[in-house]
Amino acid sequence: MTDAVDVSPYDVVVIGAGPVGENVADRARAAGLSTAVVESELIGGECSYWACMPSKALLRPVVARADARRVPGLSAAAQGPLDVEAVLAHRDEMTSHWKDDGQVGWLESVGADIYRGTGRLSGPREVTVTAPDGTGHRLTARHAVAVCTGTRAVVPDLPGIAEARPWTSREATSAKEVPGRLVVVGGGVVGVEMATVWQALGAEVTLLIRGKGLLPKMEPFAGELVAGALEEAGARIRTGVSVTALERLAPDGPVTVVLDDGGRIEADEILFATGRAPRTEDLGLETVGLEPGSWLTVDDSCRVEGSDWLYGVGDVNHRALLTHQGKYQARIAGAAIAARAQQVPLLETDPWGAHAATADHAAVPQVVFTDPEAASVGLTLAEAEQAGHRVRAVDYDLASVAGSGLYADGYQGRARMIVDLDREILLGVTFVGPGIGELLHSATVAVAGEVPIDRLWHAVPAYPTISEVWLRLLETYRG
Repeated sequence: MTDAVDVSPYDVVVIGAGPVGENVADRARAAGLSTAVVESELIGGECSYWACMPSKALLRPVVARADARRVPGLSAAAQGPLDVEAVLAHRDEMTSHWKDDGQVGWLESVGADIYRGTGRLSGPREVTVTAPDGTGHRLTARHAVAVCTGTRAVVPDLPGIAEARPWTSREATSAKEVPGRLVVVGGGVVGVEMATVWQALGAEVTLLIRGKGLLPKMEPFAGELVAGALEEAGARIRTGVSVTALERLAPDGPVTVVLDDGGRIEADEILFATGRAPRTEDLGLETVGLEPGSWLTVDDSCRVEGSDWLYGVGDVNHRALLTHQGKYQARIAGAAIAARAQQVPLLETDPWGAHAATADHAAVPQVVFTDPEAASVGLTLAEAEQAGHRVRAVDYDLASVAGSGLYADGYQGRARMIVDLDREILLGVTFVGPGIGELLHSATVAVAGEVPIDRLWHAVPAYPTISEVWLRLLETYRG
């Protein structure tokens, strides 16, 4: 490593300038704390350039066309193929063509100092930055160092993996052309969203799932409805299979996927969407008594256990690997850092307090932007029962709601709420169906606010909207 040539003191040093790091810096600066931000790639991070923004830009025309095909008077006009060139160009616009000038301007506007380069802990309250030109800086933190480095895609160590050059989520969201045949390994969110995109853009898609179905962290009916729609669109789904090896004999030739059941599949590209690992392997954790490559275990203020200055915020702490949840943690952590710097008492043990990321445990919302959409917040039925709650699952067919019939012909969907029978509040809600993503925040408010069932009865949904499913769920619960 290049020796640091200068020392710059700050109140707070943030490693990682994705949405999480940006928000920690913003909250620290708002509290009057001097703040440095270190970033080795693009300011704006994974979400802006290789995850949320490009994936949803690709999915939007896919879902809009699917919706249009179910509307009388419009369906005939929406039968043609998507304009692939226009879809990819829109994706490029939404990622600012992988340039971070706008994000840099925003971060500078809040008064944070930006250091380009690789940041590593070099001791307590100290970060050494190696710039791309080899020069070094040593940053010291009077109050806190916040690690906001996120995660990286995990690719399994298989025979032939190097020669096959598989896609990860980054390649899947930034590809410049449609592969003729695409194999997707993994049935989680990345797998089903990318299968949805590339199938709609013209690829022949095969999903390989080691388990029993798609979206295993959601209610079972979510994966079933999404799988049915993917298969109807032409995708092939195989469950209970694993990849044992890959073969790519020529750099520009096809890849052969070898399966544990003896089968072989030939494709033009293969995407592994099989999990994430923390980006902490080269962070200098060993200099502060932590294990390189490990997830950071934190309390509800996102402070690393056993430390009074080190914070792990966002995906790196493995609490809820979602951009919006990481930004929420950043607001909590920033407030806690400021309060500790100002020696203000914290309500650390108070759920839903200003310095406790309680939603990470009780009210994590997520939307899967497939066709149909799947959205959930809080606990599933299985999770609630495993946690020892006395609960009841209340289901309703979304197709029976007047607003759904107006939204689309042949509407298919389902809603479920998990009721805590002892407290008469909601522990979780799941919606699956076209156009239900925007329903989720009402469910999030109900779960996070622990709104009593009796009070929800007075939250009257407008007619005729899909939101009327709330009334139908409550009626079903009351019998």
